Amino acid sequence: MKVLITGGAGYIGATIGSACLDAGHEVVVLDDLSTGRREYAEGREFVQGDVGDPAVLDRVLGGGDIDAVVHCAASIIVPESVADPLGYYRNNVAKSIELADAMVRHGVRRIVFSSSASVYAPVVTEGTGAEQFLVTEASPLGPGSPYARTKAMMEWVLEDVAATGALSVLPLRYFNPLGADPKLRTGQQIADPSHVLGRIMNADLNGETFTITGCDWPTPDGSGLRDYIHVWDLALAHVAALEKIDGVCAEQNYVPINIGTGKPSTVRDLVRAYEEATGRTLDVREGPARPGDVAGVYASADNAERLIGWRAEHTLAEGIRDALAWQEVRPQRLGY
Repeated sequence: MKVLITGGAGYIGATIGSACLDAGHEVVVLDDLSTGRREYAEGREFVQGDVGDPAVLDRVLGGGDIDAVVHCAASIIVPESVADPLGYYRNNVAKSIELADAMVRHGVRRIVFSSSASVYAPVVTEGTGAEQFLVTEASPLGPGSPYARTKAMMEWVLEDVAATGALSVLPLRYFNPLGADPKLRTGQQIADPSHVLGRIMNADLNGETFTITGCDWPTPDGSGLRDYIHVWDLALAHVAALEKIDGVCAEQNYVPINIGTGKPSTVRDLVRAYEEATGRTLDVREGPARPGDVAGVYASADNAERLIGWRAEHTLAEGIRDALAWQEVRPQRLGY
């Protein structure tokens, strides 16, 4: 299978590309390099361009040799989306519509869409048990930030296009990726990331305080509850989705699938796991939630195993280990 990966020079897209190559598939990377890295496209056919540019899309999709698209290209920072909603709707929705239109125009039917667990409605509960935060694909949607709404909106757009028979769509609702390619080909390329493990690692590296943003959620310990999934497991889920999409979509052209471990962890759990992995004690303080933050959810991943034969295999400790290993080699790999 020849696969076009939009945003394929980014952290997740490039790791998906490595997993596809390992599985014997061909990879074409489309990336504007606004946040991606040219190094991550090494050994892959690379097109530098905007995923919303019809001329670029016609050039990439018009040759008739692309079998499927993995659409990762997107802006992803929740507080930034609150500050710049128009930019997020432009990048994540308007440009994705151009991609879908080009796929229909050129007869490329298969698309695996990078969606997000943030599309689910916040859990409202008076209890504090973690099990109350479990979501299935049938759970109510209620995205709580402009970023999350762009993902939900594109799911609805793709569902409507799929209803015409023009596309077969598997939206994969990511939970919380961490770690790096275990072979250290790719990892988090942003030196000052906004995701929680990146902030923990930078605080540790720089001898700074790590602030838990939001400590009064109705979770077991008050901190946000997440489902942390190793990025390599996430990448393998895309390979499984690509290889099973025709069968999954044989009767219904649009099938969303949760991609998580099914194991809840709070931010405080992550801090403890990091301290255990490093043998170092962090200076931890509490702070208010950031704009757009929610208590969180974790995945029922039963459908992923049933439909595409995938389940997460890596542990939280392995994700932290690989993230730390990548932090060591990143200066040589990327120059910072």
